[in-house]
Amino acid sequence: MRQPSNNKPRRRRVDNIQKFTVKADAPLLEAVAAVLKDHKPTKLKSMLRHHQFAVNGTPSSQFDRPVNAGDELWVNFDGSFHVFTHPKLKLVYEDEDIMVVDKAYGMLSTAAGNNIKDETVYNVLRKYVKLRSEHARVYMVHRLDRDTSGLMLVARTAKARERLLTQWATIVSERKYEAIVEGNIEQDMGLVQNYLKDADNYEVISTDDPKDGGELAKTRYKVIERSPRFTRVELSMRHGHKNQLRVHMKDLGCPISGDRKYGGRANGIHRLALHATRLCFEHPITGKKMEFESPIPANFLTLLR
Repeated sequence: MRQPSNNKPRRRRVDNIQKFTVKADAPLLEAVAAVLKDHKPTKLKSMLRHHQFAVNGTPSSQFDRPVNAGDELWVNFDGSFHVFTHPKLKLVYEDEDIMVVDKAYGMLSTAAGNNIKDETVYNVLRKYVKLRSEHARVYMVHRLDRDTSGLMLVARTAKARERLLTQWATIVSERKYEAIVEGNIEQDMGLVQNYLKDADNYEVISTDDPKDGGELAKTRYKVIERSPRFTRVELSMRHGHKNQLRVHMKDLGCPISGDRKYGGRANGIHRLALHATRLCFEHPITGKKMEFESPIPANFLTLLR
């Protein structure tokens, strides 16, 4: 006769993690030594190799990683921090309230329609935060199209989410993209402004008539470089409608290279040539100014040659 099991459910280990505020700019190892003065250098180097330090929530084993005054230094005295790795997603910044990630093209931000089984930014980050706490959550506050790459801001707490969604216009000061578009944009800089609305064929259409039910959208552009067939352009917007930059480049008569949905042709890099390069905002909880940059993929520049 089978005996009842006396095994109790295993509890998740809770590590002893302490947090310190960095007082002065320094390489990581020096910053650690300044707060853990009772630890020998050999012990600190061993902890560094075993990923027991994190800066603003992001684990690092790089001894000369720059750390700035005001940064938060996390120390795990019981073991290693889980190091985030993913082939299509880079964790740029993390703290208790927000995350900034750099997304590769070909990855959805969240599930769309029947694509619930697709690997998304939301699903990947959700699994990651639950490694530390089964109660941890992530909240998407904006999106990038599947074939757009670059920087995204994600909330980790309901309070951060609420502030970002309700105060986006005042919190987020700058969102910049770079694109390679077909043809030659006549003016070196300008503004595209009209009304965008979703069409029945899953595309977005623009109209100049505010009575057509569209949402006002503004895109500023600045030419960076020209070639006989393409133009490299910087694009910026404060509020983003779905497909806004793609539609507005089409409206200029210069669709984004690779954007077959909005009039572009296939290209040699086999992707949409649009990348979110810069994201600036005030931290929704601390108010600290945050600035992040991501260079355009190198293969974009091959289109200009």
